[in-house]
Amino acid sequence: MSMAEYKGKVKNIEDTPFGYTVSVIGGKWKMVIIYLLAENQVVRFNDLKRQIGAITYKTLSSQLKELEADGLVYRKEYPQVPPKVEYSLTEKAETLLPVLEGLCEWGTKNQYN
Repeated sequence: MSMAEYKGKVKNIEDTPFGYTVSVIGGKWKMVIIYLLAENQVVRFNDLKRQIGAITYKTLSSQLKELEADGLVYRKEYPQVPPKVEYSLTEKAETLLPVLEGLCEWGTKNQYN
């Protein structure tokens, strides 16, 4: 379905495919996390924190948990001391990459206009 099919019919944005998409990838950090996981394939928690920089440990943890709950991030925990946890994208998240690529293209065209 396209946006045009909903014109004049939207009572609650959350009930639309657009609303669902925004609820899954919206916010300040989720697309950044997805981007970094797409770039690096498999990333450990502290490496993600280091690459993002300005995010707190608590926020990164909660964003990863939400992405995992939504089926976009796979978390693999190794039974060792100290704990080792790796994050990667799921197949569902891989289908979002063309959308992110489109956003990058838009940024390239409009960043300095």
